[in-house]
Order: sequence, then structure tokens, then C-alpha cells
Amino acid sequence: MPLSNHAYDFSVDALFLDFDNTLVDLAPRPESVLVPPSLITSLQRLQRAAHGALAIVSGRPLEQIDHFLTPLRLPAAGVHGIERRSADGRMTQLPAPSIERLLAHLNPLVTQHGGLLLEVKRGALALHYRRAPELEQACVQAMTAALRHETGFALLRGKMVVEAKAADADKGSAIAAFMQEPPFIGRRPVFIGDDSTDEAGFAWVQSGGGLGIKVGPGDSLAHARIASAAAVRAMLAQVLQ
Repeated sequence: MPLSNHAYDFSVDALFLDFDNTLVDLAPRPESVLVPPSLITSLQRLQRAAHGALAIVSGRPLEQIDHFLTPLRLPAAGVHGIERRSADGRMTQLPAPSIERLLAHLNPLVTQHGGLLLEVKRGALALHYRRAPELEQACVQAMTAALRHETGFALLRGKMVVEAKAADADKGSAIAAFMQEPPFIGRRPVFIGDDSTDEAGFAWVQSGGGLGIKVGPGDSLAHARIASAAAVRAMLAQVLQ
């Protein structure tokens, strides 16, 4: 359903936001995304209005989130929840499986094809093929084969990326952990995300009466939809006006 069909009030809701293709537009390489200064202003205003109950929930590591959102240092979950910073600054890290054998298996494919990129994270490994979309099947097959004899990982399909992540971490569990802590506790959770990696978050927030908002096209569990990252930025800028 269109977002306009739903009531929301970010002064009383707990707001959780994915990063790529939700707050910022996708770029050919993860490090190339651009953060408009107006987005930083909107997030600062929303954080104040929500009395701090605003968090980023991303597949990126926390250090990347902090880099792109400088000077903000928001509550955030990184690498799909394997690392999480509470509103009071406390860090929680889940056990991380070793990615060394995955790297050894996938490096030859990446070396052979210059359009591929391996993104190394704590307990996760993402194989990006945005610059070589014709290699999608080869990337999926290679990651599937690499995981065949590994334990502790789950395979995720995203937009022009296939990722091995820690099986015990997902965005729904990360949001659930935030909702047990101030200033999120007792509020209605709202989660905005764009990809299959966000579906666990949509499922969790809606199971307790919250709202999932899907960015862009595609099948989703989310009860509401918004057109694009640009539309999300416009909504965040306007919601407190």
C-alpha cells in the first residue's frame, strides 16, 4: 500500500532506517555513495524529535555508517546485526564466523573479472557484481559452492550482491534488541528498507503492531511502500515541518 495510507508519528515511533538505497542512492562501488548534507540535517532533527529513538540498521559495518553520517554517531546495527551500538554508546558484538576459507574460494573469480568486488566485513563477505551484472549466475554459484562445507553462515541475495553473513544475525533480531532498551522501549517500531536483506526487519516490526516500509519495487512483507531513496529523504525532511 502507498505510505500515505498509513498514520505515522516519528515523535512517538521508534524509527529504524536501512542505509543503502534507503537513505542514499546506490553507487557502482560501496565507498562511492554520496550523502546529501540535507540528509544529515533531517536525521539530526528527527533524532531530537524522537528523543533519540532513531537507529540505522544496515549490512555495512558501523565504522562505514559513522564515516558517511559524520558528525552524527547514531545508535546503529552493522553487518546485519552482528555488531550493535546502543543509544548510550554500549557496543554488543555477536560471535563472528571466520571468512578465511570463503576468501580463498572466491578470490580467483574476483581476480579473473575486474568488474567484481569482494567486500570483507567482520563475520561476513559480500560479492558485488553491480559493474558486471552478466556475472550474476557465476557469483551466486561461486558463493553457494564456497558455503557448501561451511557452518555458521547464511546466504543472502541482495541488489547486485550475494553475501555470506553470520547465520545468527539478522535485522529483525537487531531491531528487537533495540526495542528492549531506552529510548526505544514502549514505542511503535517503524523500519524503512529496500532489499531482501530487510525482510526480517519488516517481519519483526509488523509482528508486534509496527510498520514496515519497502523502498522501491519488488515483493515484500512490508505493509507500506515508498518509491525511492530520494522519496525517503524528501519524506524525512518534510515530516517535522
